[in-house]
Formats: sequence, structure tokens, C-alpha cells
Amino acid sequence: MVSQLKHIDKNKLPKHVAIIMDGNGRWARKQGHDRVFGHHKGVDAVRETAEAAAELGIKYLTLFTFSTENWKRPKGEVDALMHLFVETIEKEIPTLNKNNIRLNAIGNINSLPRENRKKLLTTMSKTKHNTKMVLTLALAYGSRWEMLHAVKNIINDQAAGKLNTGEISEEIFASYLDTAGMPDPELLIRTSGEERLSNFLLWQIAYAELYFTPTLWPDFGKEDFYKAIIDYQNRERRFGLISEQLKFGERNED
Repeated sequence: MVSQLKHIDKNKLPKHVAIIMDGNGRWARKQGHDRVFGHHKGVDAVRETAEAAAELGIKYLTLFTFSTENWKRPKGEVDALMHLFVETIEKEIPTLNKNNIRLNAIGNINSLPRENRKKLLTTMSKTKHNTKMVLTLALAYGSRWEMLHAVKNIINDQAAGKLNTGEISEEIFASYLDTAGMPDPELLIRTSGEERLSNFLLWQIAYAELYFTPTLWPDFGKEDFYKAIIDYQNRERRFGLISEQLKFGERNED
């Protein structure tokens, strides 16, 4: 099979791609296994996708790894996911360093079990000098939680005299989010055929291109990632303008 890589314009890459990795459980059931087996296979897709993104030159890749809502899943599955996380995170350090990838995390990290939090922080520390790409894991993450957390911190800073109400802008608000310092995603990918955002980066994806694929996450590989990038590059990003303004380089609306 001829790779889709040759059709990608390296000069039109999104700086930041976010992915909702969906379909592990359905994939496992199709194979006659329990849901946990699907999560194990999903790790391979994470590795392959991260490598593909880094090789292309994408600077930021954010993966929806575990949501605030996922705590409601059966205890056996949650425990297995936490164990898989601990088992995987340390094992991947050589791969991250080989590909010059820095590991980052967003979400309510303090809600994670102590061992998970410890392994995460250790891996982040061991990859902190890598510069090719930032791989961010959204863990115990929910966009509504993130925005409420930001509002509470803004209120606290106002009370402490560190911030005036008149100073609050979109930029100031964004600086209180977990993704502060990162560009907003230009492309959001969701696997498994579902077409919803599931409380993921709701503020940040205001102008992102949305790409939905029926491919279940464990089957998602480099070629699938390339297809998503090509689809993104074939879209016209107008940001409220009209096509003619983009064509002639005009940046002001009539």
C-alpha cells in the first residue's frame, strides 16, 4: 500500500492536534475479549500516533486519556486502567527520549492514585529537556472542571489584589487554564465513529477543525493519522472572514 505521507504538505501542518481516543471497549468485544484487553491494545496506537506526529514535525499532541466521568466506570475497569497506566508510563521513557518528546499532563492530577501520580511526575521530569514535541495526557480531565478551576483561581487572585476585574480578557482567562502556554488545537480527531466532544478542551477548540473517523482506537495507526492531516489541509480556515478576504490577504471584515 502506498503511504499517504507523500500527500502531506509539511508547510501546512497544524501546530497542535488533539485526539479523543475512543473505541477500546468495542474493539475488545469484537475480538471476544473484555474491555481491559482493548485498553492494552490502545497503548500501541498511542505509541504509533505519537511517533507519526513527531516525525511529521507537529509540535503539540494532546490525548484524552482519562476523563472526570471515567471515574464512574466499574471499579474493576478503573483499577485496571490505573494499573495499565503505571505499567506503561515508565516503560515508554526510552521511546519518548528516542523521539525527543516531552511528556506533559493536564487535569485534576491530584485525584490520581499516589503511585500513578508519582510515576507520571517522574516520567515528566525525565523527558523535560526534550524539544521536538510535547505529548500531553489529559488525565482525570474535564473541560467544565478545568474552567471552574480557572474561575476559582481568578476569584482568589482578585481577592488577593493580584488581578483587577477590568483586566480579565480572553487571553487572561486562557492563562488560567491547564493548557496555558500551549497554542489552541487546530485539529481535533475522534475515533470510533462517535461525533461529540465529550467535555474535552471546550474553550480551546473554538476554532479547531473536527475530524471523525469510524476506525476504533486500537486500529488507528500512522496512515489513519496522515489521512486526518490531509483532510485538515484540504479545508479552508476562515476565522470569521470570507474566502475572498483570505485569497487576497485581507484580514478585516466588511
